[in-house]
Amino acid sequence: MRDPGSLKAVARVVILDYGSGNLRSAERALQRVGADVEVTADHRAAMEADGLVVPGVGAFAACMEGLLHVGGDKIIDHRLAGDRPVLGICVGMQVLFDEGVEHGMQANGCGQWPGTVERLQADILPHMGWNEVQAPAGSTLFAGIEPGTRFYFVHSFGVREWQLPPSDAIAPPLVTWAEHGEPFVAAVENGPLAATQFHPEKSGEAGARLLRNWLDSL
Repeated sequence: MRDPGSLKAVARVVILDYGSGNLRSAERALQRVGADVEVTADHRAAMEADGLVVPGVGAFAACMEGLLHVGGDKIIDHRLAGDRPVLGICVGMQVLFDEGVEHGMQANGCGQWPGTVERLQADILPHMGWNEVQAPAGSTLFAGIEPGTRFYFVHSFGVREWQLPPSDAIAPPLVTWAEHGEPFVAAVENGPLAATQFHPEKSGEAGARLLRNWLDSL
């Protein structure tokens, strides 16, 4: 019989419910890889969880409106100030940047990273389906995932240029790229803040491995 003290604690994860995102798909995917998951907009639960997931689908401006309505921007800020992990998914990644521009309309984002979310320059949009990513060496999210592995994307807008300047004071973020018509940011790992443009909860075993890697890092 194993010593109960040797058992690894189950990670408690809150999926932030602000009216956007595939909440139940993300909930099921995280449960399958061993997380104790709650879907809520409750500030205390979101702050106390081991990890916070910020999903998002649809328009940048609408997602930001919903996020601001529940104080999600402040929750993200406070968690990161306390070195508490946050994972953004799809538009939940996009809103972490300075701004989004869709159909000529500009909306402010959370400003965790500099940069603009804008329409991809591609012949076919939306970018929908499976695509390879180019993850950097040392990635935690992509640990154990073979190069050339495909993940599931559904989007027409993205970050086409990484704008955070290098710094001698802090380690540079790890940026993963993909290409559809042109290169775009597919994932970012920046201390306690991580995000993916693709949907790990819809990406089969590869997505499950990525979510498990994130859980293991909490």
